[in-house]
Amino acid sequence: MRRPIFALSVASTAAAIAAFALPATAMEDELPEWQQARAIGTAERCIPLRQIRSTEVRDDQTIDFVMTGGRTYRNTLSHRCGGLRFERAFSYSTSLSQLCSSDIITVLNRTGGAFMRGASCGLGEFTPIEFPEDEEE
Repeated sequence: MRRPIFALSVASTAAAIAAFALPATAMEDELPEWQQARAIGTAERCIPLRQIRSTEVRDDQTIDFVMTGGRTYRNTLSHRCGGLRFERAFSYSTSLSQLCSSDIITVLNRTGGAFMRGASCGLGEFTPIEFPEDEEE
């Protein structure tokens, strides 16, 4: 059985080490704002449906739920959900008055003027977060 061999040049090794040696503030400045959010409390299994004001799909695995009152919960799905980032639209169905980590979302694919069901993916826990600019207020 052949195994691939990976070789790093001295220059690429030095560049890799330098990237890890950057101060945290320099690395944070390079991240998109949404990735600079930090947890401000413990994760919760459920959030009340009536308090969800809007959602922000960040990528195929991350959704921010903005609540009335200004609090934001980040939900990191246990696996990537194909098409979520591109479509930025999803649906869910629950018989409870809460959206929970045991619930499933379904990506909504826009086809012409209609929506078609796409991938279905399980939610993770809801972690309260804040963004760097929120701290300055």
